[in-house]
Amino acid sequence: MTRRQLIKSVIAAGVVSFSGPLLPLLAGATHRAMPGTVERLVTLTVNGQKRRVDILPQETLAQTLRGKLGLTGLKVGCDRAECGACTVLVNDVPQYACSILTHSVRDKAILTIEGLTRADGSLHPLQQGILDEQGFQCGYCAPGFIMSTLGHLKTNPDPTRQELARGVSGNLCRCQDYDKILTALLRGAEYMRKG
Repeated sequence: MTRRQLIKSVIAAGVVSFSGPLLPLLAGATHRAMPGTVERLVTLTVNGQKRRVDILPQETLAQTLRGKLGLTGLKVGCDRAECGACTVLVNDVPQYACSILTHSVRDKAILTIEGLTRADGSLHPLQQGILDEQGFQCGYCAPGFIMSTLGHLKTNPDPTRQELARGVSGNLCRCQDYDKILTALLRGAEYMRKG
């Protein structure tokens, strides 16, 4: 065997081994994720809309919502499930988006702060309560508090101050004006009950 023939055979073997996994796709077979792997192109239901997005296996929901879907109302504070700034509702349950892998919520309804926008442009009752009571100073933690409160109100629509404080206890405020925040959230809950 000549040197040229050896190089050609090595290149040919490489091409065949590389294209082996592609042959079923070229033949018209449908693509399915291999067992133990994660499908990259998924459909998420976010704020009532189906959204197709390409995700990495280790990508968090916060990364997907902010970086790929442009939903920057969600804030990332600690990025390790301690502050609650990234709280969203997943099937009406408050969850830290920084600690959930995106592929794990593809069959669930995700609600972010942007999903509270009303068609007529009016504020959600929780947002109106915060505005009326001037509930936050810097406002960085506000979306997380609002989403946590909304999730709590789905199970307890008329909470006492202490019950609501327990319901949003997973959310931290850098400005530390919790008394004012609770007053504003309770005002918003009152507006929700009045409809």
